[in-house]
Amino acid sequence: MGERQGRQTPTKSYVLPYSKTKGKEAIELYNSAKSDVKAMPWQELLTYDILAVNDEDHWVHMKYGYEVSRRNGKSELGVIRCLYGVKHSEHILYTAHRSDTARAIWERVCDFASSLGFKFKTYSSFGREGIEWNDPDATKEEKQLKHFKIDFRTRNSAGAGLGSGYDCLIIDEAQEYTTEQESSLKYVVSASENPQTLYFGTPPTLVSRGNTFPQMRKKILSGEMADSGWSEWSVDSMHDPQDVDAWYETNPSLGIRLQERVVRAEITTDEVDFNVQRLGLWLSYNQNACISPVEWNSGIVDALPDVYGKLYAAVKYGHDNANVALCISLKTRAHTIFTEMIDCRPVKAGNEWILHFLKNADIQKAVVDGNGSKTLIEQCSVVGFRKITAPKVSEVIQANNDFEQAIFSGNLQHMQQPSLDELVINCEHRAIGTNGGFGYKTLVEGRDVTLIEANALAYWLCETSKRVKQVVNY
Repeated sequence: MGERQGRQTPTKSYVLPYSKTKGKEAIELYNSAKSDVKAMPWQELLTYDILAVNDEDHWVHMKYGYEVSRRNGKSELGVIRCLYGVKHSEHILYTAHRSDTARAIWERVCDFASSLGFKFKTYSSFGREGIEWNDPDATKEEKQLKHFKIDFRTRNSAGAGLGSGYDCLIIDEAQEYTTEQESSLKYVVSASENPQTLYFGTPPTLVSRGNTFPQMRKKILSGEMADSGWSEWSVDSMHDPQDVDAWYETNPSLGIRLQERVVRAEITTDEVDFNVQRLGLWLSYNQNACISPVEWNSGIVDALPDVYGKLYAAVKYGHDNANVALCISLKTRAHTIFTEMIDCRPVKAGNEWILHFLKNADIQKAVVDGNGSKTLIEQCSVVGFRKITAPKVSEVIQANNDFEQAIFSGNLQHMQQPSLDELVINCEHRAIGTNGGFGYKTLVEGRDVTLIEANALAYWLCETSKRVKQVVNY
């Protein structure tokens, strides 16, 4: 063991007050097994928090999530929780993203339970392992009191855990836990008198497809999720991979079971990946996004720039016909285009607000795209606004391409608008046509790309008007 050790307390946590815990019992049980491995201080601390109970002897935290970087021993807390469940006759469902992870934990729990003298039988088919209490000499009463069961499953197995009831659900590799998986699994503990769900993993990476773990983190840390707790070891911003102090701040097992030379060997040219997987950085954007925060934020201005001319407006109806957005654009004397979102409302709210704006604003030209286009154009004609047309598919494709090129080249300026800002840095391309054309789709569940597509159309309309050469008659 080295002289220097990683930080043993979380860098960030949200733990509900408690005065009683089953944590000491669980740690003593784990440490009494015939093994050279003993719980580290940080593991003991989290176990106390996870197994805190109220006056009714129910879990204070019905849900508890924690993030620890790779190779620190976060899954060992799952083993500790399983051993406690073995002793107290719980039914537990342990799930992981990969089959080898589920099997490795199954083998480890079996080794510990056997060492502790528990009698059980096992069953195994790769990705569907389990242990169950078994004592042929036990009385009927003892079988009722001592019956425990732990199923180990991979979440990509269709229907894993469905139809069974459990007291505890464990979500290992939680960065890969999807909304679809959650909708299938979250009810398996509903019938328990004292249910608990445990989530743990690392921040999502470039290839991660899970979306529930970061959402859960955000809600718990902001106090928006009842009966829940959270702990993590993380940095708040990008760090130099050579920053050894940051290693020790975010890796509690460093200097105990994790060596500096191992961490040093992990450093490559991919600084983002190192920050995410070794330093616990939670990115505020999705790495699959086609537009990065740096690229989008480079166009931010604090005040309206020196603009001239009339407005250009774009109306976009969403693909699911749920929302409609209105955006405007203006030319600037610095030869850039300034865009701004006016509003985005439910389609069922009607078009009156759009008609009022188009008729009363000083507009040079407008476009409308989406399922409601024909109706809006007809309504505009009725109120006397005839400067609106519907773009062709090829023009929509061109608008999206021009919009991105403007962002990358610095030709587009905008003020901060949180709803639009968050959407832009969390979207990816969707194919349009067969010649490489693209539109957008969101990487954040429940968000609507209508805002960004309206913005792209408004930019394109203003930009193309700049290209038209004026004809001068002599």
